[in-house]
Amino acid sequence: MILKVEHIRKNFGDKRVLDDINFSVAAGECVGIVGLSGCGKSTLAKIIARLLPSDDGQIILNSDGAFYRNVQMIFQTPEDSFNPRRTLGQSIAEPLENYGINARVEDLLREVGLPAAYAERYPREVSGGECQRAAIARAIGVVPKLLICDEATSALDVTIQAQIVALIKKLCVEKNIACLFITHDLALLPRLADRVIVLHLGKIVEEGTPEQVIHAAKSPFTRQLMASNFFAEEVF
Repeated sequence: MILKVEHIRKNFGDKRVLDDINFSVAAGECVGIVGLSGCGKSTLAKIIARLLPSDDGQIILNSDGAFYRNVQMIFQTPEDSFNPRRTLGQSIAEPLENYGINARVEDLLREVGLPAAYAERYPREVSGGECQRAAIARAIGVVPKLLICDEATSALDVTIQAQIVALIKKLCVEKNIACLFITHDLALLPRLADRVIVLHLGKIVEEGTPEQVIHAAKSPFTRQLMASNFFAEEVF
């Protein structure tokens, strides 16, 4: 087991945002966390990434070495995660140099489907999808144990979303990286997730394979999502 989340709770003032969250993720497994805006999924991602403290509970990462090398995060707007004054290549190279990793930026770019020449481009000179591919290259370059994708495709159009999801799935399988894919869009998960967790008002209300969650939901809230065309018909 790479990640174990135990009894995580978080309040913002008088509002309970996360209430006794428990789950685990194995090496090479992708777990999708889905829920409507405000359900607590992004707060959970930040707690797991140690960007935000929890009020109770613990996050256990089964790995050797530096935490911030072994847990990499990909954000909703990739251009905001890059220094606009540095080329994509410089930004990808920085963590490699910090951790003494012998990897070539050009090889990482090719691995995510970008020409090596993109190393010389600035974030403003590429599309959102291309910038997200560069962000993925930067994340996988340090060989993490866990990849957290927080709404990593929501700012992209549908065609590019499918390409990025397929790329993340491919890389996680090939490199045996555990993945948490956080989204409000259940339609993406059958292509990516081995297991799906549904959050509602800070609680886990459903957990199972994409097939189980889509076709045999037990929670009234999840069934309500199914009935409200929350996801595209194509997932069937």
